[in-house]
This record gives sequence, C-alpha cells and structure tokens, in this order.
Amino acid sequence: MLPIKTILHPTDFSEHSGYAFQVACAFARDYGGRLVVVHVMSLPMYASPELGPVLPEPALLEDELRERLLALRPTDPAVAVDHCLLKGDAAAEIIRLAQEDKSDLIVMGIHGRTGLGRLLMGSVSEAVLRHASCPVLTLKMPFRADFVSAMPAPGREPAHA
Repeated sequence: MLPIKTILHPTDFSEHSGYAFQVACAFARDYGGRLVVVHVMSLPMYASPELGPVLPEPALLEDELRERLLALRPTDPAVAVDHCLLKGDAAAEIIRLAQEDKSDLIVMGIHGRTGLGRLLMGSVSEAVLRHASCPVLTLKMPFRADFVSAMPAPGREPAHA
C-alpha cells in the first residue's frame, strides 16, 4: 500500500471540482492524510495600452474567492484541511505547490473539453498530469455519494454483492 499523507485538491469551484473534492476528502479520511485545497487566480494580462487589462482580478474578487475557498470543508471534521489561494499560471502553481508541500496525490476534476474549446482554454489538468512529481487522479464524471462513502479503507477488500 502506498502511503498517502498529503492530498492536493486544485479547485476552480466547478461542479467537476466539487465531485473531485468529495473523492479527495474520502482519500484523506481513509488514509488519515492532510487535505490541501488550492485555487489559483489568474493574473491580469495586458494586451495593449488601448485595450487595457484583460482578465482583471480586483481585490474584491480576491476576497470573494478566499471566502469560497475557505467554505470548502470536508464533512468529516477529523480530516485536516489547509487552504491556499495562489496567483499565476494554474498548472505551474499547482505543480509547484505539490512539490513544495510534498504531496503524495493530486485529485482534480476535469471538464473534458475537446477540440477548439481545449485549444482555446488550454488544459490545466493535462499539464499537471505531464509534469507533477506525484500521481494525479483526474475525475470527469460525477460519483454518486453512496459510491464515495462506500470506498474501501486502505488494506480492506471491497464488499462484493
């Protein structure tokens, strides 16, 4: 059995991230690990003096994001959780935090975009998968709540019907 002491969960507050959060919480609960929940704010990019800033992130938005981040709590109060609000390139910051924090596992939701949507939006999860120094679990489809709570604890065989 692999020791899983630190689970990193990047979130963009989407429904897909919510499902991945439930699974990350289950891993932290079952392995007695610490959960680190991170959101990465994109920095303003300047296109030209005429257009001004693109994707501005006012201080008010930062406060709102911090509140949303801190609201993400495991249902099990025994699960230790830390929250990080970072700024920069999402993939680079997730990879950096995973290395610095010595994460044993990254659990993240993916949107499953393909084609033009993926080309235009980029793929944070793909970059994390390629460059992370630990295993990465990506989740596209939602899990039923009964499935997550029925996940076997480490070292136990799943029950067969």
